[in-house]
Amino acid sequence: MRKLLPLIGSPSESHPGGRSAMTCRFRCGDACFHEVPNTSTNEYVGDVIAGALSRRSVMRAAAVVTVATAAGTAVNVAGAQGAEAATAASGHPRPSNSSVPRGLRFTAVEPNTADAVTIPGGYSQNVVIRWGEPIVKGAPAFDPENQTAAAQAGQFGYNNDFLALLPLHGNQKILVANHEYTDEILMFRGYDAANPTREQVEIAWAAHGLSAVVVEGDRRTGKLTPVPRHPLNRRVTATTEFRITGPAAGSDLLKTSADPTGRKAFGTLNNCAGGTTPWGTTLHGEENFNQYFANASSATDKRYGIGTGASERKWERFDKRFDVAQEPNEVHRFGYVVEFDPYDPSSTPRKHTALGRFKHEGATIRLTSDGRPVAYTGDDERFDYFYKFVSSKRMRHGDSRSVREHNLTLLDEGTLYVAKLTGDSPAIEIDGTGKLPADGEFDGSGTWIPLATATANGAVSHVEGMSAEEVFVFTRLAGDKVGATKMDRPEDIEPNPKTGKVYVALTNNTNRGVGTNAKADEPNPRNANKHGHVLELTERWNRPESTSFAWLLFLVAGDPDDPATYFAGFPKDDVSPISCPDNVAFDPHGNLWISTDGAQLGSHDGLFGVATQGARRGDLKQFLTVPKGAETCGPVIGERQVLVAVQHPGEITGATVEAPASTWPDGPGTYVRPAVVAVWRKDGCDIGS
Repeated sequence: MRKLLPLIGSPSESHPGGRSAMTCRFRCGDACFHEVPNTSTNEYVGDVIAGALSRRSVMRAAAVVTVATAAGTAVNVAGAQGAEAATAASGHPRPSNSSVPRGLRFTAVEPNTADAVTIPGGYSQNVVIRWGEPIVKGAPAFDPENQTAAAQAGQFGYNNDFLALLPLHGNQKILVANHEYTDEILMFRGYDAANPTREQVEIAWAAHGLSAVVVEGDRRTGKLTPVPRHPLNRRVTATTEFRITGPAAGSDLLKTSADPTGRKAFGTLNNCAGGTTPWGTTLHGEENFNQYFANASSATDKRYGIGTGASERKWERFDKRFDVAQEPNEVHRFGYVVEFDPYDPSSTPRKHTALGRFKHEGATIRLTSDGRPVAYTGDDERFDYFYKFVSSKRMRHGDSRSVREHNLTLLDEGTLYVAKLTGDSPAIEIDGTGKLPADGEFDGSGTWIPLATATANGAVSHVEGMSAEEVFVFTRLAGDKVGATKMDRPEDIEPNPKTGKVYVALTNNTNRGVGTNAKADEPNPRNANKHGHVLELTERWNRPESTSFAWLLFLVAGDPDDPATYFAGFPKDDVSPISCPDNVAFDPHGNLWISTDGAQLGSHDGLFGVATQGARRGDLKQFLTVPKGAETCGPVIGERQVLVAVQHPGEITGATVEAPASTWPDGPGTYVRPAVVAVWRKDGCDIGS
């Protein structure tokens, strides 16, 4: 029997979206308590096409598309959609239990608040690697009472987020992890936030970034064990050298006193989600980079939420590059998609300016039929946008150095687009409560508006009043100017490898419709949206390079007993409750898996699987929950094992090293430590079979 739990904590202990105040403080610099950065007046255009045919009716006709005008006004778009969508208005017939798709045949985990990773019956788990475990040759064992920056630079970093598990040989694979941010209160005994020491700051620099570590798989189970000191093991930190590539490289906007060329950056910060590429690299999104910088002004902020006073961590006391008053361009060198080659430990990671600068949640790739990568990426901010980049260069196959060097340039030339969505229901039917419009779905059409195109010989802006360099460095302003659709925190975006449909996680937006903020529209149909939703996008002709698309809301999250929720039309009395979708991934069968961040239903965050096709489309089941204060991140869903990153366990307001809120993963008397967990079936069979 599905159950909900009472909400955890008092209003003073949690922030909008369900995160603890402590998480908001260290992860995003209390973004939800600042003024909304997007004050543009982009309007909802759902009533422009009132009286037109519904998207569903058009979909059942021939795939005919009226392309949007160059100004970006969206009109009707047609494309192939499953017939199951047509039953949404009248009710989805209840399928038999025998129709549960492969990959989702497990008993759903009930909502709970256990200080543990809770998994279905018949499954086992192990902690693969924890913060501080040595991975690089010469790194010492973790000693939490005697940490040093030199030690941390060779140890697994803090707050693992995105995960990738890449093939190597035999039972070995390369595990790549992001380390999004540090929580010094849980890292250092007796931490004084007003007066951090240089050593503490340098440890934090070393705990950010990326880790690559070879892991060995058990032939009989899904257990993974790190291989210490493997030659491919590597750490990337806040001081590692990066190569700036693409159309903004060398721009005056990126030049600093430490790098007068504007082509070499040091470090990567707040890496959130990411993606893997078909050419064997990983992509990482620099998200809430603004919080690390101090002393900005309205002239230097440019709509990115950079503080005017001291930063939370006080890094500007120890390195002037974090002081915008002294180095106004340093902040322009963060907020990009980073590319990392885990197979070449001597390679220099890259920051791709052609994908734009904003709070990237991540980046995922789908190839066109002629082999050009298309990268999808979201800007995780209230009322901001989601984007795609279409490369003009084709991927080459092979493993020679020349081939790998070519493929590392694929994301430097092409066109950057931003999404504009149009609802197909009259605006009067979108009342902000989440009530479905008369046609039975939140759906419509959309267009990809070009912002700028980069070539080998330069770049061209498509935004009036902005140069190409300005578009790529101040991408949010470009989205404002062309009237992109304001979304409810677009986070991870992932194309389904089986169908090509693209899924966008929209975590929440408690500011929607509040005060003078933008009110509900069809793509974001609830005011004060605390639970979020998942959008399903179908590119015209199912071609990722298309400039028009159809969309619908696949899930509207929350308590299934709430009439404002929606699960692709599936009966709601048997689905798991879900709140605040964040990262998404696919299993080998095409099922969508969703991890949550800041769930608002009384249970801990978790990982959920949901069918995207067939009779049980929309049937959502919880696979696991994470410990107290933690967020579920990075899921990797394989045939035989599931990996999750348990991020910021114990991050509850008031918690410290001396008074921890969680004892995970090693029990009482130990430091709480972010870690990676593997889950597998005890009988050795496939996940969900």
